[in-house]
Amino acid sequence: MSFNNSGKNILVAPLNWGLGHATRCIPIIRELKKNGYNPIIASDGIALDLLSKEFPDIICLELPSQNIKYSKKNACLKLNIIKNSPRIIKTFFSEKKLVQKWVSEYNLVGIISDNRLGVRNKKIKSVYITHQLNILSGNTTWISSKIHQFFIRKFDECWIPDFKNFPNFSGFLGHVNKVKSKKINLKYIGILSRFEKQNIPIIYDLMVVLSGPEPQRSLLEVKLITELKNYTGNVVFIKGIIEAHQTQEQVGNIIFYNFMQSNQLEKTLNESKLVVCRSGYSTIMDLAKLEKKAFFIPTPGQFEQEYLAKKFKQNGLIPYKKQDYFTKNDLNEGILYKGFSNFNSKIIWEDLFRFF
Repeated sequence: MSFNNSGKNILVAPLNWGLGHATRCIPIIRELKKNGYNPIIASDGIALDLLSKEFPDIICLELPSQNIKYSKKNACLKLNIIKNSPRIIKTFFSEKKLVQKWVSEYNLVGIISDNRLGVRNKKIKSVYITHQLNILSGNTTWISSKIHQFFIRKFDECWIPDFKNFPNFSGFLGHVNKVKSKKINLKYIGILSRFEKQNIPIIYDLMVVLSGPEPQRSLLEVKLITELKNYTGNVVFIKGIIEAHQTQEQVGNIIFYNFMQSNQLEKTLNESKLVVCRSGYSTIMDLAKLEKKAFFIPTPGQFEQEYLAKKFKQNGLIPYKKQDYFTKNDLNEGILYKGFSNFNSKIIWEDLFRFF
């Protein structure tokens, strides 16, 4: 692959924590290309695999992995992060060292880091993308939020994929008081999604979209397959497993895919009446852009997803159920809620990229 050394090279580096950070970088990468920039992708694991499939013509660089996994025991996520803190710190410094090398090697003029705190450089303009100015971690939320905001301030600008005022999507997660906001160069950019709404016929009564770290992804897959055995409608089931080749299998009224790339996934979502998925923030952005009805099953032990699921149920938009208690009958509730509508917003990409 040839390298374009034009002086307009931007490093785009999403965190590999599920697929949400990678998928919401897809529209950024597309628009960088449209606006005359040369994006270079940097990540690891399934996030890097996904983006390399989406953009086979773009240079993809590998960053060190944090290797943080969810436990089968719901309450252990925070303990796992604490236990792996030496690895996280080591990864942070490894990222900084690699980025310093890449700045000169690839003639970078800017960095867009999606939740990778070590991917920045003082010599060039560095942007941080997050919807979590406040990090929910139970009784340690105050300190985890303070630490996160400390590192965000080291970036030149922070893009929040949300609206500044009510109604918004992130609530407490993406909004801080005026005193704190003055210390961070915040920019609320609106809905960040790779998808567009299409007026096409509904084919599927139900669409299942799995994502997120193991082993919880697999646990939910097994549970949903069991629960949907006697479901009578047409179902398309996306397992969220990124592999070298796409596979497809029809079992009764359910068609299974290991994964879908953006164009196919966009079309299938538009063709589906109800979507069952995690309450991850990037997924919520996609559903809002497509104006879909959904049913959320938050990842056990992840405070952020539990908070968002409760928020949208309280707003009368999307119902949810904890993973251990979900049954097929809960899906009837999904149709009764409003779903997302009238949240569309257009990002002025030229203004956003003018920062570089």
